[in-house]
Amino acid sequence: MVISSTSGDRADHFLDCTFASRYVRNPVPKFMMPETSQPKEAAYQIISDELMLDGAPRLNLASFVTTWMEPECDKLMMASMNKNYVDMDEYPVTTELQNRCVNMIANLFNAPIGAAETAVGVGTVGSSEAIMLAGLAFKRKWQHRRKLEGKPYDKPNIVTGANVQVCWEKFARYFEVELKEVKLSEGYYVMDPVKAVEMVDENTICVAAILGSTLTGEFEDVKLLNDLLTKKNKETGWETPIHVDAASGGFIAPFLYPELEWDFRLPLVKSINVSGHKYGLVYAGVGWVVWRSKEDLPDELVFHINYLGSDQPTFTLNFSKGSSQIIAQYYQFIRLGFEGYKHVMENCMDNTRALKEGLEKTGRFEILSKDIGVPLVAFRLKDSSKHTVFEIADSLRKFGWIVPAYTMPANAEHIAVLRVVVREDFSRSLAERLLSDIDKVLNEIDTLPTRVSMKAAHVTATVDEVVNASEGMVKPGKKSVEEIQREVATYWRNLVERKRTGVC
Repeated sequence: MVISSTSGDRADHFLDCTFASRYVRNPVPKFMMPETSQPKEAAYQIISDELMLDGAPRLNLASFVTTWMEPECDKLMMASMNKNYVDMDEYPVTTELQNRCVNMIANLFNAPIGAAETAVGVGTVGSSEAIMLAGLAFKRKWQHRRKLEGKPYDKPNIVTGANVQVCWEKFARYFEVELKEVKLSEGYYVMDPVKAVEMVDENTICVAAILGSTLTGEFEDVKLLNDLLTKKNKETGWETPIHVDAASGGFIAPFLYPELEWDFRLPLVKSINVSGHKYGLVYAGVGWVVWRSKEDLPDELVFHINYLGSDQPTFTLNFSKGSSQIIAQYYQFIRLGFEGYKHVMENCMDNTRALKEGLEKTGRFEILSKDIGVPLVAFRLKDSSKHTVFEIADSLRKFGWIVPAYTMPANAEHIAVLRVVVREDFSRSLAERLLSDIDKVLNEIDTLPTRVSMKAAHVTATVDEVVNASEGMVKPGKKSVEEIQREVATYWRNLVERKRTGVC
């Protein structure tokens, strides 16, 4: 029970619980700041009560973002909540910890730097900011080269797969770069390197490869892309580089697939981003971008400020931000080391395989995700004629699980899937519980009327209704089965758009 001290018309003070106070019967402020103050206990209780209606983060299987850290790291983060990261002169140790993280990540990604050489990179608030910074560097380098050649530099483009995260679309729109997408196809849900290279022209600032597709977790073939692009560059005289978006897979591949060539071992890979708040095992709010060398980051993009006491080079899209996530990232690096990260990722993959096997045993699902990639399971119903993955996602909410259902991008949009992301804190017991609840959901929806047929019947009935038109009473003919099916598919796609569960 929350206790607060209050005083009324009487001179004496008495103790009263928050739930017996006037604060819980007043409407919650939503548009205007309240005129008067209230006890801290009451404010805490009101907000805490509303937050109970949020989903449980550890049961949010839609997100790649870390939802658990050790108590010791929590303490470090709380102790540094009041440190502004950009005050480098005032907090030099925090700045040093960031530089150490950049060096460790660059070496993990096989950057061509010496043992004691400082790497080129920066901490960001996530991979979205990291991608913006990398994209700006590519655009500026391309513009310089075009100017020296006396050629137009006003129509830059970037080549990606249609499976890229929305931050790439943001970069293209915000910084006026054409986004050329390689379309997907059924059974192939990542960028085809051959098609990508075919789309490259003299205005291409870079080709973006994804190490860990958001849709299926699959790694794109960066090695093949590098080889094909090297050949094309040699034939054309262009210098088209590669950026690797390793937001999800950057902390997976080095530990589970060390022989896989996707990073700075490939000559055309000039920059890589990775999310510390995903499989870097830090709470939301930290990403990283590293460059192959300082020549790949134009000096003019780096600002130097000195009003806080000393010269501070900065290359970010924002300025003030907290220090907690940077400190937490360094904690994880020295706490776990290579060995610890390897064990964590192996556990994630083992639980992913157990979940995959359990789903296959039901006989109801087709697995779309690959064995090599990010630890997740993407799957669809073998038979969607009676019920859909959207119904399953809705029904799982009753058990507390947040499992996203979504359709694939263009050229494969008729494929609807469920996706479960396996994070560090998703144990074998939770995997078994999820499988049990999925089985309950399947048994339950089998007893219900099919929503697809209900929707089709509704569509047919609507078409057959007599419409009171201005010219008089009109009765259109019935739609074909194919037209009805298209109506049903459109209905579910629109439903998904209204009920986004964070495919990220």
